[in-house]
Amino acid sequence: MSQPDGAAPLRTLTAEAARELADGGTRRGTVVGVGIDAVDLDRFRRVLGRRAHLVDRLFTAGERTYAGRAADPVPRLCTRFAAKEAAMKALGVGLGAFRLVDVEVVRTGLAAPSLVLHGAALERAHRAGVVRWHLSLSHTAVVALAVVVAEGSPAPVTAPDGKP
Repeated sequence: MSQPDGAAPLRTLTAEAARELADGGTRRGTVVGVGIDAVDLDRFRRVLGRRAHLVDRLFTAGERTYAGRAADPVPRLCTRFAAKEAAMKALGVGLGAFRLVDVEVVRTGLAAPSLVLHGAALERAHRAGVVRWHLSLSHTAVVALAVVVAEGSPAPVTAPDGKP
């Protein structure tokens, strides 16, 4: 297959070009894990109706305050619960590995929400080599969704000849 003028196939990237890309800050880290979770809003609402104290065990004060600003806090709580479970999945663990309040969804102003880990969740993330979190939240009238990507340190750039 021929390349357009001036284009080179990726396999011919030189070590010098690779270093230049790395020095330009365009390198990203390796993916440690990916997690996704969905929460049924009506089911979650029923659970909270039967066990109101559960909100304090599942959510930080900041999360409860943020959700409480909405006319209906359940969608906001559900997306945060989904994010907590997705973070556990991204770390390769299940419920019980750490407290759910050790994973916090924070939002400052109009910025996108982000994850902040505390306690045992933070320790587990450090052991796994996580240096950055990516979070996407969404909900409809029926379901709340969260996708979490745990990113580790960038892998070293090597040239096609295997040299750094």
